[in-house]
Amino acid sequence: MKNAAAILILELSLVALLYGQEPASMSKKAIDYYNRGLHHYTLNDYARAADYLNKAVSEDSAFVKAWLILAQVYEDWKQSAIAIAIYRKVVSIKPDYYPYALVHLARLEYKMAQYKEARNHYKQFLELPGSKNEKHIEKAKDGIARCDFSIHAVDNPVNFKPVTLGTAINTGEDEYWPSISADEQILVITRLTEGKFIHGNKQEDFYISNWTEEGWGPLREAGYPLNSPDNEGAQTISANGRRMVFTGCNRPDGLGRCDLYLSEKMGENWSIPVNIGTPVNSNFTETQPSLSADGKTMFFASDRPGGCGAVDIWVCREGDDGKWTKPVNLGDTVNSSGNEMSPFIHPDGKTLYLASDGHIGLGGYDLFICRQDSAGRWTKPENMGYPINTNKDEFGLIVNPSGNRAYFASDIDEQNGRDIYYFDLPESVKPNYVSYMKGIVYDKETRRRLKASFELVDLKTRDLINKSQSDSITGEFLVCIPVGRNFLLNVSKNGYLFFSENFSVKGIHLFDKPFLKDIPLSPVKVGEVIILKNIFYETDSYTLKEESIVELNKLVKFLRDNPHIKIEISGHTDNVGTADYNIKLSDSRSKSVADYLTKADIAQERLVCRGYGLSLPIASNETEEGRAQNRRTEVKIIE
Repeated sequence: MKNAAAILILELSLVALLYGQEPASMSKKAIDYYNRGLHHYTLNDYARAADYLNKAVSEDSAFVKAWLILAQVYEDWKQSAIAIAIYRKVVSIKPDYYPYALVHLARLEYKMAQYKEARNHYKQFLELPGSKNEKHIEKAKDGIARCDFSIHAVDNPVNFKPVTLGTAINTGEDEYWPSISADEQILVITRLTEGKFIHGNKQEDFYISNWTEEGWGPLREAGYPLNSPDNEGAQTISANGRRMVFTGCNRPDGLGRCDLYLSEKMGENWSIPVNIGTPVNSNFTETQPSLSADGKTMFFASDRPGGCGAVDIWVCREGDDGKWTKPVNLGDTVNSSGNEMSPFIHPDGKTLYLASDGHIGLGGYDLFICRQDSAGRWTKPENMGYPINTNKDEFGLIVNPSGNRAYFASDIDEQNGRDIYYFDLPESVKPNYVSYMKGIVYDKETRRRLKASFELVDLKTRDLINKSQSDSITGEFLVCIPVGRNFLLNVSKNGYLFFSENFSVKGIHLFDKPFLKDIPLSPVKVGEVIILKNIFYETDSYTLKEESIVELNKLVKFLRDNPHIKIEISGHTDNVGTADYNIKLSDSRSKSVADYLTKADIAQERLVCRGYGLSLPIASNETEEGRAQNRRTEVKIIE
């Protein structure tokens, strides 16, 4: 208790209640010491308060009220071990004198990881005869549930072997809030720097490391404009490492105490961070963001109204117009009546890690995992277990895309302060596997690097999984690909033919061998060809499969965006069957595509259909892989 109002509550709830039970003490000297100690306690002078109260109980060892206030002094003085010893003294003298002292004692024992002792004292409180405050009864029952969980967790530890990232990353100063790109080539951390002060506090700045053959390279200060004379921290970076959102507090352009700021990387330079603004930021606190793989969905912690507890997890999404939607609370399944913070959405888009002191855990903030089901509902958070969680505060966990390694900050080595560690995730709390494709987009003729748009679509559901752009200067891109489904990838840019690719990644884990592919885009001109890799037909038929719809619609848009061109739609087959059969099949397939386009209001006179059968192979027909490449539909610009 830190002020006069708090001590008044203490007097009403504890001291005043005790006066009604029996005389405080028969010793005037003890009462005088008690009153002096209580006076210094109201001034937050814990040392002198403890001195006088100790003298009071020395004069009268049965002075229970003085013992109780002395326990409270040591608790507020952050000397929990002494407070526990004193509470135990109180309940040994007369446990029914102030029954709620048992709950105070149990709460402190739970905080100190003395779970069995805490459970016994919660139980003792409930078994005491006489009427009890219903609120206190609920606290005791909740405490027993937490102790039962903690005892079981400690008796059944999960595999947890944290490894420091080494001296290239960690120093004697505090390093925390790690963020990592999908290919694990870029690491961003927050460092609390000694010797730099802002508003009377140490300076928080961003530092960046790149992966090398020898491991993580030395951290370098991110510099301007990411770092400023203000504090920056609690950052998140997108999967491609080119979008960062971070927390800035008490800034001139802030809407609340802490706001979220956005910066984009172009080439090697970061843009000047801008306040994301309303409706994401408010006159309350928004902090600890986490971006989805495409950088378009953002989870964050906030104490804004409309939540379930003091601090909740919220989510919003950036629209095609660059504006963020109104944040939505994740609801009372994820959020508790306590505090939820440090959300991390894995690149699979379905697994969320967070810290909470409201859900049942081992004390303080624990780390939890929740998963999103097929209907979009989040499961109840599951505690990640001991010793990942302890009676201390754990938060700020991130997990790599492959789902086998977690990074976090801890003060395990207290001499070096808070440092960055990693550990291998236990199987039960792993997310879904995620692979990725990375490379460079360039002009096929000039080799100039291009900024182009990417769309990753689920072929079966037609859901847009990922939408992003390559770097405007370097042409570099990185697209996360969830494992277990079939996907279509389209790359497009005005003035160029679009690029088409598909991935069948069902039942396999590809992260150890990601897709590395440079993508040439051809300018729109006569003679250029697109292979439509996402046009599919029924076997030995010209009937289009449903999975072809996304690609066909992409072709419709391309023709609408380029109304002056005329195209040839050509069908091609492998060498299975007669030449005559394959000519007829390929011709019918090209006409099926043309029929779809005309139904979408593309003029028939812009379309020419031809079936080439097996006459123009692009690969050997001696293998199934080669034959699959030869079975294709192409579009060529002819006018």
